[in-house]
Amino acid sequence: MIHQDTIVALATPSGAGAIAIIRLSGKDAITIASEVFVSIKGKELSNQKSHTVHLGNIVDGDRLDNFRIIDEVLATVFKNPNSYTGENVVEFSCHGSAYIQQEIIQLLLRKGARMATAGEFTLQAFLNGKMDLSQAEAVADLISSDSKASHQLAIQQMRGGFSSEIKILRQELLNFASLIELELDFAEEDVEFANREEFQKLISKISKLLKNLIDSFATGNVLKNGIPVAIVGRPNSGKSTLLNALLNEERAIVSTIAGTTRDTIEDDISIGGVRFRFIDTAGLRETTDEIEKIGVARALEKLENSSIYMYLFDCSEMTLEEVKNELQGFSTNSKQIIVANKIDKASKQQLSILEKSGLEILFISAKEKESLDSLTGNLLEKAEISVLDSNQLIVTNSRHYDILGKSLEEIVKVQEGIDSNLSGDLLAIDLRQALYYLGEITGEVSNDELLGNIFANFCIGK
Repeated sequence: MIHQDTIVALATPSGAGAIAIIRLSGKDAITIASEVFVSIKGKELSNQKSHTVHLGNIVDGDRLDNFRIIDEVLATVFKNPNSYTGENVVEFSCHGSAYIQQEIIQLLLRKGARMATAGEFTLQAFLNGKMDLSQAEAVADLISSDSKASHQLAIQQMRGGFSSEIKILRQELLNFASLIELELDFAEEDVEFANREEFQKLISKISKLLKNLIDSFATGNVLKNGIPVAIVGRPNSGKSTLLNALLNEERAIVSTIAGTTRDTIEDDISIGGVRFRFIDTAGLRETTDEIEKIGVARALEKLENSSIYMYLFDCSEMTLEEVKNELQGFSTNSKQIIVANKIDKASKQQLSILEKSGLEILFISAKEKESLDSLTGNLLEKAEISVLDSNQLIVTNSRHYDILGKSLEEIVKVQEGIDSNLSGDLLAIDLRQALYYLGEITGEVSNDELLGNIFANFCIGK
């Protein structure tokens, strides 16, 4: 996949804006840029130092006679290997007119560049050793991060925290695998180069770390994609009002007519740097309305699949016994938050009975936006985001999760082989497979199809 082409693409979002950046990368990037850029001070880009910025015009045509100025730009020069891609790179900062952007790109194409494919700049950075595959994938995660939590996880991975740990383990395993392979060359002498006791300790260490990383995916996945929170309860308990209050907008229709919400309504909000995906559901009740029945079924499905669910009830209408009976009917492993709504309408006696119930109940008024801070604080506690405040490694990438699982399977086979006192040649088979999988994470082992699948999910220009 290593090419000699010079590639070009818009590095900023398409459309009109104040500024746009057009990125050119490749062996001939500076040469091509020099053909279209005329410095205000008469400088030649090819003679300039790396990491310098120059003011000038992009011109189309013969500089001495028949030419037209497309735009006044800043040209930033990066010389290999000290650039993002490890190649020569020139970035033109032009005015953000869509017409200007296309005129410059078309001009560069005519001068010998070609359009970059999705993620091709980052792919070249990987192929040129500027980052490993895990770090390259983190670039895409960083671009798409929309909360403090997802941003922090992407930064940690991009800085190599996860991949460096995998590389260390792989190297240690590779050292022992080499010794075992060496033993095979001296099979007739019956010598043992790999200390089996030390080998046993290493396998246990790797197995423990792999299990911890695999277990962390459940947390990492929801922090990256948003923690799903289902809001469930009877009709007219205030679910839609609560959703609107949390989002601070009229997202869901609010009505005194029972059964207004027939389908699920979803929206995201960042609380304390963590992205939550709230799901307003149809009111839970027995009904003969076929459409409402579907809505109730979907509500129960969302309840089962959510990480957290808020059971909302009207504390001015429902008795403690009714609340307990409904809670017993829920079958889910989701974390539970019990919310007594409409405290502005409830009597002191009703509130007192609920407070002494022994249940952990939060008391709010969604309509008056009263005590919502205690609710959002409780959500953060249930989310268990303390892992972000430590140096604990968290897996967020489903590809990594899948490979870690395969790696653990092979390590377990090695462990079983050691316990069964298998010969070195049989241990070596499972070791090679474990090394292969661990190498796939960082890109030490890769193929064109794998790389194509990964970088196809990037945006063009990155």
